Amino acid sequence: MEEAKDPIPPNHVDTSPHVMTVDEVAAYLRIPRSSVYKLAQQGRLPCQKAGRRWRFSRKAVDAWLAGSVEARLVE
Repeated sequence: MEEAKDPIPPNHVDTSPHVMTVDEVAAYLRIPRSSVYKLAQQGRLPCQKAGRRWRFSRKAVDAWLAGSVEARLVE
């Protein structure tokens, strides 16, 4: 049996910012900007508002995403 290859090379450097904008979160999650705004406004996606702009912690988004996946597996 062949071993599964790790999709991330061992010399990979994570260049994602620790604090992301709406555009960056949309690209990171591969969803439309409008979905990011909707999830943020509904309080379903962890974020903070800085003035008039939304900001997202990458760690919080990762935790939210992991929780979303786990919730679907349980259902």
